[in-house]
Amino acid sequence: MNARSWLSLNGTPVTERRFYWAWIAATAGYGVGDVVTTVAVVAFASGVVEGNPVMDASISSFGLAGLVGLKLAVFALCLAVSQHAARVGDPVFPYVLPSLLAAVGAGLTCYNVWLMAQVA
Repeated sequence: MNARSWLSLNGTPVTERRFYWAWIAATAGYGVGDVVTTVAVVAFASGVVEGNPVMDASISSFGLAGLVGLKLAVFALCLAVSQHAARVGDPVFPYVLPSLLAAVGAGLTCYNVWLMAQVA
């Protein structure tokens, strides 16, 4: 199976357009919003530390590259699971993970912005 056929949604109950938009929302909320605001809080807000112990350990070990790398790993794992769910014929679950990532990312982005406003 080549990469093109692995990434294809042909023959699945998933609408490509909806699937792509769900992942664009996840990228915006979790991939961009949360990452950018977390970097800003961790790097520039004195007295604020990362609340997630796994993320904190990653940042302590690898710096901001650890934060980005761990976020990318979570994102890639969710995308792979979502893609697999589509290929096995699930009509709903392929949209669940990107929706959760988008919602969690938007919430964390708002929280990070709030934290920055508190320390400013």
